[in-house]
Amino acid sequence: MATQRRRPRAYSSPACSLHEFGPAYKLRRAKDIRIKRIYDEPDDADGFRALVDRLWPRGISKQRAALDDWLAELAPSTALRKWFHQDPTRWLEFARRYRAELRAQAAALQALRQRAAQQRVTLLYAAHDARRNHALVLRDLLRKP
Repeated sequence: MATQRRRPRAYSSPACSLHEFGPAYKLRRAKDIRIKRIYDEPDDADGFRALVDRLWPRGISKQRAALDDWLAELAPSTALRKWFHQDPTRWLEFARRYRAELRAQAAALQALRQRAAQQRVTLLYAAHDARRNHALVLRDLLRKP
């Protein structure tokens, strides 16, 4: 009985062929992104710790911060930060303007997304309000594909 040589499998177009590689090949999404106040104690479960404030937080030493990176370029501009702090009821407009500012930081956002696909990322902020701060906006933006 003659053995037949199998022809290499032809894949469909590159844009649609990812499913053909099977379950071993998956596109990882940046989903394990947490936020935490810089004043909270560092924890091993934090993973990659990145400060996302433009100003260094008061009363925090570099040793106590235990940072892996300080991403000041991903913080809101000084003008936007001051505008928002004058009236916290401007939250929705602040979030819209901050997202618009972040569009200019596409490379830094993509690098952080890639890191979050590989390991947990904790975004650190110094604001007092845990329900309305720029780290929430940044986290939500990073989680989008």
